[in-house]
Amino acid sequence: MSTSSFTAEIAAGPHPADALFPPTARRWFVEVEPGVRIHARTCGEGPPLLLIHGHPQTLAIWHRVLPALAARFTVVMPDLRGYGDSSKPAGEADHGNYSKRRMALDLVAVMSALGHGRFRVLAHDRGARVAHRMAADHPGAVDRLALLDIAPTLAMYEQTTEAFARAYWHWFFLIQPAPMPERLIEADPTAYALDVMGRRHAGLSAFDPRALAEYQRALALPGAAHGMCEDYRAAAGIDLTHDRADRDAGRKLAMPLRVYWGAQGVVAKCFDPLKEWRRVASDVDGGPLPCGHYIPEEAPDALLAAAMPFLSEGL
Repeated sequence: MSTSSFTAEIAAGPHPADALFPPTARRWFVEVEPGVRIHARTCGEGPPLLLIHGHPQTLAIWHRVLPALAARFTVVMPDLRGYGDSSKPAGEADHGNYSKRRMALDLVAVMSALGHGRFRVLAHDRGARVAHRMAADHPGAVDRLALLDIAPTLAMYEQTTEAFARAYWHWFFLIQPAPMPERLIEADPTAYALDVMGRRHAGLSAFDPRALAEYQRALALPGAAHGMCEDYRAAAGIDLTHDRADRDAGRKLAMPLRVYWGAQGVVAKCFDPLKEWRRVASDVDGGPLPCGHYIPEEAPDALLAAAMPFLSEGL
């Protein structure tokens, strides 16, 4: 599918999360397939930088690092399909329309519609999984890549331990057949968001109350629970098929990759991130940051100090 014909439409009117962003930030919608629109914000001037959020959040996770990044880059922050104000289509039988391959193509289309054929990427959590697939499928688009607090999906599933399963219980809850997990989340979406985020290392005190309110609002939207579950169902099925095909063919990411993880997070305790990323990429470096899982909100200054030189290199 070609991404060259997509156009971006400016979103009109105020948004509940506007106060988190500079007044110069603009909102957009890009229709990436019939009936499926991706919502995004842009801010700044300079080379393009794509920021991709994770679960159970929205593009609002970047509000603390955006001012510094927008002073150097044209920053594009989308909501993944199934999340935020992006479309939440019904999942297909094989969950393929929520595969990381499909979600990556969404974002390549968004960047193309905004005039960016090649760009750099900073991505967290689920967004980092989308970015991994994007770099594998679209190496001509991704110039360099920084991923936050994940090991490769295939490694995490194949090396699941009791400690990991207890800490990442939602991985195994959300993949249950529809509509059971959707029904339970929809009964109290606020409680789900606060429980998942509040039980991590830093608790809820790490988050701006306005950002928390945005995550709760977004998770209560029609279809949000289903979209989120489909993301995870795809990760436990079709995404592993795609990852195994890459491994079996000996394909590795060639662009520079930097991985950062929370020193107090579950990924650091259960996996060796650098070792696992070096299995799938040729040019890998990185290290821990002084925080838990939600790096852009818990440790924005440390993230900027680590990632900005890498993202700016060669510009």
